[in-house]
Amino acid sequence: MESAPFRADLAEGPEDARAFWRCGRDGRRIRVVLWPAKGANGSVLLFPGRTEYAEKYGRVARDLNEAGYAVATVDWRGQGFSDRLTDDARLGHVASFRDYQMDVAELVSTARADGLPEPWFLVAHSMGGCIGLRSLIEGLPVRKAVFSAPMWGFKMPFFIWPVAIFLPHFLGPLGVERRYVPGSGPGNYVTEAGFDSNLLTRDRETFAHMARQLAEEPGLVLGGPSTGWVGSAIAEHRWLARMTRPELPVLTALGSDERIVSTSAIHRMHVKWPSAQLCIIEGARHEVMMEVAAIRTRFMTDALQFLELHQG
Repeated sequence: MESAPFRADLAEGPEDARAFWRCGRDGRRIRVVLWPAKGANGSVLLFPGRTEYAEKYGRVARDLNEAGYAVATVDWRGQGFSDRLTDDARLGHVASFRDYQMDVAELVSTARADGLPEPWFLVAHSMGGCIGLRSLIEGLPVRKAVFSAPMWGFKMPFFIWPVAIFLPHFLGPLGVERRYVPGSGPGNYVTEAGFDSNLLTRDRETFAHMARQLAEEPGLVLGGPSTGWVGSAIAEHRWLARMTRPELPVLTALGSDERIVSTSAIHRMHVKWPSAQLCIIEGARHEVMMEVAAIRTRFMTDALQFLELHQG
């Protein structure tokens, strides 16, 4: 496998990180990053969210390594160091959410080729939770799954809905689906929001860490989503809501101060899902894994206990 770049200095994760280029079924170049662990009890497939990249999860990978789990993650197509999909590298675009499953296939293939120890588990955040749920439905080979603020719906100003849903269908030939959704642009949320008004985390140092990564490696920066991305996401949410829930054990962590993804969609998803449990973490915002120390510890403790329960 061909080596890919990785900014270990920005990740602050385990020392033994390995990054590879993989070629998706459609020819897109995808970056996969592995953090092996000596004597690992199993492995975690880590699905990041929109705008994210492997380096952002260095500290999370360190915690998982220390708990005895190898970690494998991926830069989704159109973000991180993976191939961007439009001439505007800042535009968050994908033709169809199903395309992300090609990236999942490359992640799984790399983990197998590298011999990451079983059993495997899924840990997925935000958009990664949307991608991950389809993956579970389609047979992702994991024993359990942990979701953090999964994007099974999202909050959106009412005036954007018709723009996002209908314009791509009627004006697709004009390229409207490859334009920024109204209200967004090439600026990145972390670099532009500032800590005091951010909806991601209450931890000032963690927010500064995210901003520092993007300032020092501009190639990781991603701006707002395209109209086509939003329309495809809405279609994916509807599909997921109709599907039979996976039967494997699931733990979902949701912050009480969540204001990015739809909390009502998450609650609805857990109705008639007997193998899933929903945990509300008081005081947490969207980035449950990157919150203040007490919340991070609560999440990691709950997640590890859940993964280890009845593991044998």
